[in-house]
Amino acid sequence: MFKKNGQDVNKIGIMGGTFDPIHIGHLIIGEIVREEYNLDEVLYIPVGDPPHKPSNQVVNARHRCNMVSLAIEDNKYFKLSDMEIKRKGKTYTVDTLKELHDIYGQGARFYFIIGGDTLFEVKSWRRVNDVFKRCTFIVYNRWGFSDESLKEERQYLNETYDADILFAHGPLIDISSTYIRKAIKGGRTVKYLVPDKVLYYIEEKRIYK
Repeated sequence: MFKKNGQDVNKIGIMGGTFDPIHIGHLIIGEIVREEYNLDEVLYIPVGDPPHKPSNQVVNARHRCNMVSLAIEDNKYFKLSDMEIKRKGKTYTVDTLKELHDIYGQGARFYFIIGGDTLFEVKSWRRVNDVFKRCTFIVYNRWGFSDESLKEERQYLNETYDADILFAHGPLIDISSTYIRKAIKGGRTVKYLVPDKVLYYIEEKRIYK
């Protein structure tokens, strides 16, 4: 916590996504960002009905939620929220941020953790002005995006939307849920790409087969 106008302020990181499945890249990024920006906790929020993907192309929400729970249970700073899974209809970030502000109150600041590719998509999000008012973005770069292009996009978003955008610093991680799903379907190993508990769950439930 830190003080703002004499009051305690919680610093809450948000890791959103389909997590289909969650993998070690999601965990590494969450931990590196938490330490660099001294976050009190990092919320992992699996999306329920994602607006950018047909529902029949995403594994059952309860399975995805269970896999996240298994993956993060050994880190006391990581928390699971199923608020988007419980929400009916399409899930939008602006609604999640409003709900989080209602839960945590005025004494909280939210830091939405995204990849470098997502930074270029944010301006197309629903009610993006409200999104920028309700959180700071922390960008963790991915392969294929130069630091210069990210800084230019940050400047554009700041000037256009008064967006508050920070950069995290850590190793580039080239692991994707898409690769993991294809590997499992093809009978190839994904050991060490996902936590062992998640791998056991996938095998037991025969997910992605």
